[in-house]
Amino acid sequence: MLILLALGAAVGFFAGLFGIGGGGMMVPALTTLFIAKGFPSGQVVHLALGTSMAAIVMTSLSSLRAHHAKGAVLWPVVRHITPGILLGTFAATFLATYLSSRHLATFFACFMAYVSLQMVLNVKPKPHRELPGAAVLASVGAAIGAVSALVAIGGGSLTVPYLTWCNVNIRNAIATSAAVGLPIALAGALGYLLNGWGQAGLPEHTLGYIYWPAVVLISGVSYFTTPFGAHLAHSLPIPTLKKAFALLLILLSLKMLHSVL
Repeated sequence: MLILLALGAAVGFFAGLFGIGGGGMMVPALTTLFIAKGFPSGQVVHLALGTSMAAIVMTSLSSLRAHHAKGAVLWPVVRHITPGILLGTFAATFLATYLSSRHLATFFACFMAYVSLQMVLNVKPKPHRELPGAAVLASVGAAIGAVSALVAIGGGSLTVPYLTWCNVNIRNAIATSAAVGLPIALAGALGYLLNGWGQAGLPEHTLGYIYWPAVVLISGVSYFTTPFGAHLAHSLPIPTLKKAFALLLILLSLKMLHSVL
């Protein structure tokens, strides 16, 4: 319980700070914890993904409210990108069901390595275009949602660079990404719930691929720590913190791979 509460506090803070859902921290931490608790080895990553998605719902809602209060969310972008987000996220949960824990863990670790490298090198796409129309935004949303479902993230590591590339101010990009994280979390949680429904051998207190004690504990803390991160995102330079966070993601991913493989 203490581990889950501490995880929730960290997830909420970084979700508000970087406009991410926190899956990059939750998935490897929950996978390691579930293995230690003796959960079925073939389902631990699926459970970690589904549980993370469900926990991200409250984190995203809190982050969204904090950024909206500062008037930084670009709601027209959210409105146009959301249909694709919902479709891509929900569809990818069905793909995840057919992948083994080993394959999911490997894909997750590789993606987090990519995200971490971007943070360490402070890679920022050069703005050289304007935001596209609704149809293109929906297509981009579908791709972001699909990847997000497979690694249980709120999409910030993809949404923020894309919006920055489209000449959106970085603070508006982070805030808009936080808003986009809510439909990603809702569609992902529903997808993992339905795909895990009736699966044999799941532990107690699960519904589908969602382990509810972890959801309640993580969400109960992250909801209150997210505004602190959102406040800092609008008041402090964060390059050094981003590099430290990237290192943490790499270490967590390596620990996850070691546990699963």
